[in-house]
Amino acid sequence: MTFDSTSTLLATGGCDGTIKLWDVVKQYCTHNLKGSSGVVHLVQFHPDISRLQLFSSSLDCGIRLWDLSSSQCVCVLQSHYSAVTSLSFSPDGDTMVSSGRDKICTVWDLKSRKAKRTVAVYEAVEGVVLLPENEDLSQIGVKSKGLHFITAGSKGILRVWEASTGRCVYTQTAVLAAVTAEHNILLYQLPGLTTQQQFVGYNDEVLDVKFLGKDDSHIVVATNSCQLKVFELLTNSCQILSGHTDTVLSLDVFKKGFLFASCAKDRSVRVWQMDSDSGQVHCVAQGSSHTNAVGSITCSRLKASFLVSGSQDCTVKVWDLPPDLSVTGADIHQLTPRTTEKAHDKDVNSVAVSPNDKLLASGSQDRTAKLWTCWPQPLQTAPQNCGACKTSAASRWGHDASVLKVVFVSRGTQLLTSGSDGLVKLWTIKTNECVKTLDAHQDKVWGLHDCGWEGTIISGYTYTFLT
Repeated sequence: MTFDSTSTLLATGGCDGTIKLWDVVKQYCTHNLKGSSGVVHLVQFHPDISRLQLFSSSLDCGIRLWDLSSSQCVCVLQSHYSAVTSLSFSPDGDTMVSSGRDKICTVWDLKSRKAKRTVAVYEAVEGVVLLPENEDLSQIGVKSKGLHFITAGSKGILRVWEASTGRCVYTQTAVLAAVTAEHNILLYQLPGLTTQQQFVGYNDEVLDVKFLGKDDSHIVVATNSCQLKVFELLTNSCQILSGHTDTVLSLDVFKKGFLFASCAKDRSVRVWQMDSDSGQVHCVAQGSSHTNAVGSITCSRLKASFLVSGSQDCTVKVWDLPPDLSVTGADIHQLTPRTTEKAHDKDVNSVAVSPNDKLLASGSQDRTAKLWTCWPQPLQTAPQNCGACKTSAASRWGHDASVLKVVFVSRGTQLLTSGSDGLVKLWTIKTNECVKTLDAHQDKVWGLHDCGWEGTIISGYTYTFLT
């Protein structure tokens, strides 16, 4: 099928050897062209609609020229001995290039209706495009005047040909494509095997997502996989980051937006850095001393000085970052925890650092949330425990189920907690009181985020906006 240049006529070629033209506006058949040999697999209007010409090809490999004013085939252009796959016309409409699976392209003079040159391209060609003549195309080898065309075929590369001499003047750099078990397509440039582009085929469940880069130009996503995916929002291009060996569970980003941390079921934490110019992301540090899956991670708020992880081993660890995170080659910094504390009786589900980096909040499967001092002193229980902690005097306000998320709000003076009971609770740290309980969910509330708008947060199982 093909439309003419005005998009008012449609031509269709059929298995019965006929070509039909249809008036798209009035919705009726205007022509029924007979005479093709077998299945018609190519139809193409001449770009100058005033000429009223249609080109077609069928099993006999000839190119038929139809005069639409008389509905007659005026000539058959013979050059190919295999299926003709594509036709392209010069801007003045007097020259046409045809391609075929017989590994040749033919340049036709449409005034004399004869072949001017046959170009051997040494591959089955699926498409051909004539290049404009009055533009600077020197970057792809076009240094002389005259017709040039591009071919795309079985070798998987684009090549530029000079029509007058039949010489190949440019060959696209070869690319190797690889498909992973997660349905990602990776394109490597040969011969150096450098990654050229990556396409994400399947994301599965999204476990965490954070903004990244200058003016939040990227997002980093954990997708029930050991690999992280960094998307550039403007182009949707993706970097696939390898390093963890099991599912990545949580992410957090440091203040300036070019450094972020991840944790995973492989019992490790990793720190990643984005280059501010190229946008490329590399792992710069790694730590692994937990004895079970690391389910939550949080970064220092004021500067990139430390991070905190919470694990299914019931511990919370504080990791100091080196002042200089630059790396050489494949070497990365090995992190050791400054402090390890058995924080809860069951899995630690969430950790959060206060805006001034002095307090840490943790929420657990044991139905408690706790406050800790984390900087500059060693990790220790703060004088005030969150009311969700069973040891607190305010324990009667606490959650009746696992505490899934803790978030500092109101410039660090209040704490939000969410639980498996579907409740979101707001605590004033100074008075150790639950000042509000929000009951808007019917299931586990896994996500909490302070929007930065006055008095507004987002909570999520299925996302609900609460003010």
